[in-house]
Amino acid sequence: MILVTGGTGLVGAHLLAYLVRNEQRVKAIYRTLDKLEAVKNVFSYYFDNPTPFFDKITWLKADVTDIPSLELAFENVTHVYHVAALISFDPKDFDTLRKINIEGTANIVNLCIAHGVKKLCFVSSVAAVGENEDPTIPITEETHWNPEIDNSVYAISKYGSEMEVWRGSQEGLDVVIVNPAIILGAGFWRLGSGSLFRKIDKGLKYYTNGVLSYVDVQDVVYIMIQLMESDIKSERFVLVAENWTLEKFTKTTAKALHVQPPTKEASPFLLAIAWRMDWLRQFFTGKHRRLTKQTAKSIQSQSFFDSSKIQNALNFKFKPLEETIERVSKHYRN
Repeated sequence: MILVTGGTGLVGAHLLAYLVRNEQRVKAIYRTLDKLEAVKNVFSYYFDNPTPFFDKITWLKADVTDIPSLELAFENVTHVYHVAALISFDPKDFDTLRKINIEGTANIVNLCIAHGVKKLCFVSSVAAVGENEDPTIPITEETHWNPEIDNSVYAISKYGSEMEVWRGSQEGLDVVIVNPAIILGAGFWRLGSGSLFRKIDKGLKYYTNGVLSYVDVQDVVYIMIQLMESDIKSERFVLVAENWTLEKFTKTTAKALHVQPPTKEASPFLLAIAWRMDWLRQFFTGKHRRLTKQTAKSIQSQSFFDSSKIQNALNFKFKPLEETIERVSKHYRN
């Protein structure tokens, strides 16, 4: 029996579709019933009649921060995909990020050990991988994390989550960790990468020449399943299909959506003003940040990630990014 946490998010929903298509027995946890509709929508991308496949999942109301609710979910479970996480770059959310991402992961690891789970796959992020002082040197799984630099609150929480998983490995739990870049996939248009398609469709004015890294959600899910079914353990893998400038990504997506691409480059000076203005907006209104100092830094970064390790381990080839953007844009339009 497989347990999936975060089954009502982008990766979790696509993962569930793959698992039930392969006739796996699956449990998944949810927090609110309204989020299940989004999962059904994702299933419609894979099945002409999604309802029978959706109904194969045993849904349990639980929260990764609530151990009693998780105890029931872990009954008879042999394999766990821990996908649940909070994604936020707003410093105001740091305590919540610690609670959900670090303490929640510790709870999952502890229950895996207590229930004799055979293997755990944890979805981390490239945000938890280190940085090189020389941006021309590709970032890999061996790049060291530097706690002294100005890391985002999200990166800190995902790094802390990984430490909990490695602790579980030291205590005898078989684990694998995947570190995906920005995950592109259909079904969630107001959150994560889905909101990028929405913003570009509505008319994004500015771009930067910073380099960001992307990967197809279908590739992420396929790799996760292959790693869980393999003998590989106690390893982490960077998952990046391609490294593109934000200018190239926004203009390619605009073309796929048949809208006008952004035409103005946001200079470092403009971004410095923008994140400070956003801080003032939050200070006076209490609303969440749209652009933090760390986010402004990341969209100007020239760092590159190297996924050779996973490609060699599984003899795997990532989907071309243009193909992914075309598919996701079509789902967005529909």
